[in-house]
Amino acid sequence: QFFDLFLIYTLLALPFFFVANAIGLSFIRFRNNITGIYAADLVGAGLGSIMVILLLFIFHPVDSLVAIVILIVISLLVATWEMYRDKLFNGTAHFVPLLLLAMVIMLVPGSWLKLEVSPYKSLSQILNISGARVINQVYSPLGLVTVVENHKVPFRYASGMSLNSTEKIPEQLGLFVDAGGMSVVSRDRGDIGDFAYLDQLTSALPYHLDDIDDVLVLGAGGGSDIQQARFHGASNIYAVELDRALIHLIRDDLKEFSGSVYGKDNVHIFSVDVRGYLAMDNRRYDLIQLALLDSFGATSAGLYALNENYLYTVEAINAYLSHLGPDGYLAISRWINLPPKDTLKLFATAVDALSRAGVAIPAEQLVLIRGLQTSTLLVKNAVFTEPEIRSLKQFCDSRSFDLVYYPGIKKTEVNKYNVLAEPYFYNAVLSLLGPDERKFKQHYKFNLEPATDDSPYFSNFFKWQYFPEMIKLADRGGMPLVEWGYLVLVVTLVQALLASMVLIILPLLFKYGSRLSRKADRYLVIDSFGYFLMLGLGFLFIEIAFIQKFMLFLHHPVYAVAVVLASFLVFSGLGSFWSGRFASSGDFQTGITRAVLLIVVFSLIYLLFLDQIFSLLIALPIVLKALLSVLLIAPLAFGMGMPFPLGLTRLSQIDERLVPWVWGVNGCASVLSAVMSTLLAIHSGFGVVIIVAICLYGMSLLFIKNWRSYHSEGNAE
Repeated sequence: QFFDLFLIYTLLALPFFFVANAIGLSFIRFRNNITGIYAADLVGAGLGSIMVILLLFIFHPVDSLVAIVILIVISLLVATWEMYRDKLFNGTAHFVPLLLLAMVIMLVPGSWLKLEVSPYKSLSQILNISGARVINQVYSPLGLVTVVENHKVPFRYASGMSLNSTEKIPEQLGLFVDAGGMSVVSRDRGDIGDFAYLDQLTSALPYHLDDIDDVLVLGAGGGSDIQQARFHGASNIYAVELDRALIHLIRDDLKEFSGSVYGKDNVHIFSVDVRGYLAMDNRRYDLIQLALLDSFGATSAGLYALNENYLYTVEAINAYLSHLGPDGYLAISRWINLPPKDTLKLFATAVDALSRAGVAIPAEQLVLIRGLQTSTLLVKNAVFTEPEIRSLKQFCDSRSFDLVYYPGIKKTEVNKYNVLAEPYFYNAVLSLLGPDERKFKQHYKFNLEPATDDSPYFSNFFKWQYFPEMIKLADRGGMPLVEWGYLVLVVTLVQALLASMVLIILPLLFKYGSRLSRKADRYLVIDSFGYFLMLGLGFLFIEIAFIQKFMLFLHHPVYAVAVVLASFLVFSGLGSFWSGRFASSGDFQTGITRAVLLIVVFSLIYLLFLDQIFSLLIALPIVLKALLSVLLIAPLAFGMGMPFPLGLTRLSQIDERLVPWVWGVNGCASVLSAVMSTLLAIHSGFGVVIIVAICLYGMSLLFIKNWRSYHSEGNAE
């Protein structure tokens, strides 16, 4: 598929190629106003990032793309008018084709714009089954939710159900988010007994250990966990679901089918991020249930390796525990993978969280069971009692679930029903609780280090030292062992490096090669390359790191990205505009130095104190937190918008032929930094990403210290 990949790259690259040409030509043509042009570019990008979010709230994703294309055509019309308004004939010659293009776009048949879903996604495979049909779709910036029914081959979805179960599964509708991540809505005819099958799942365990009155469901989805709590007689059920469109779908469109599961008197639905809800909630619960959120296929293939997930970090587990009653339970279910990884990493995270919370012996507050497909981890806010252990054993024996761990477990009690060649889970859990826990993690074939808020990559299990062994096993069914998400990122970095070398070196040799023999010109090229490379890397490093940090403060990922990204771009644009006073006075060195100092100082302040600021203000309303985020980002972003246009203006005075070249260097650096920052965050955390960015900006000053010695057209003093 290399040719297909090449075509995809080409199609994606062409728009950016021409946009970069337009901006680069503007820099060359109006080199005395580079600061203003760059400011307009950044402010426009910031406003565009907000506009995309607004479009996705209003339109179907495909219609949003059409709207964007129409906006592009409008921009072409405006540009054409600006260039040719004094030349009537030429202007008409250019306007007519553009107007025709706009009309064609608006009149294109809808069938031409139909969304083609990958045949490898769950939705495509389900629709290949006889009788399956789409009956509804809702959309929001969080995704496109598709509802599928099939009366001919009905859905029978009950993840982790006991093989002993004889309970009937009610009629179900399939829910697919962005054509994957399948869940279901079950028909509620008013008889709670229809949901007895939910008592046959590993997630039902806590209801058999004690009386559960107040339940918090994190990730309500189609409502299965709510129905499970209702079946077991919970008095009050609080459910958190981030996607408001999904809530409206269940509560309104599927109200009759679902029995108004979101509208029951004792069910309370909150449309907010999980961590945001916990930050503002003062209630204590008997049970906090973290739903089985991920699709099995994606977790098995390692496709979530690059996804930041703040639900399974050490800090998240501590937040859950702080909202439990004195004897409350935290229940988290995960898919079973062999060799074990997800379940073990979750267990290690719980152990670390309990230790950080001051629990002397975490082993006394943990229980883990597994079925054929799923595992459920219970973390109690107290020590497990003997009656609870007896109920645990009875629950597992009656459903043929395997005990993995409880305080005082014996090896003879494990691996009885869903038999493995060795009691892998039991052995690993004992090692994680034992004195050689560090050594076990180092030698295990997968990365089991707990995720943290600073490095929230729970699903990254990759270890380089075992990669050759996994590749050797590929032809013997070992492909699922390879973390493809991580490797794709590494391959992307390699591709970007190779492409950058070609796109940087060849133009330099072609346009400037004959002058590289001169010492002054050679030093100018080196200084220019280093300066704009450092800026390109540093800008994205800071931007990406702080987007993640502010995401925990604003909680809603869509709002966080919109507010933070727009703030960085708009205020960087204002900084670029303001830097024009240094450009007009010729005091470039002072302007760049002050900007870098501003960036370094605020980056260090936020690195040291931002978490404390967030902790103090976390309970504020979202509107106030968004405004506060803008104010916090403003001074940092303002400084970040100055070094590039000032450096480019100064370089245009020294040798304007290097202007388009360093524009390309900066562009390549931006692509590299997006990949490199993610890799660095996975291994060392976002704090290290910020420290590296500070160093990059500091290094940029070293490359311009000799610029005062250059006269125009590269002639040195």
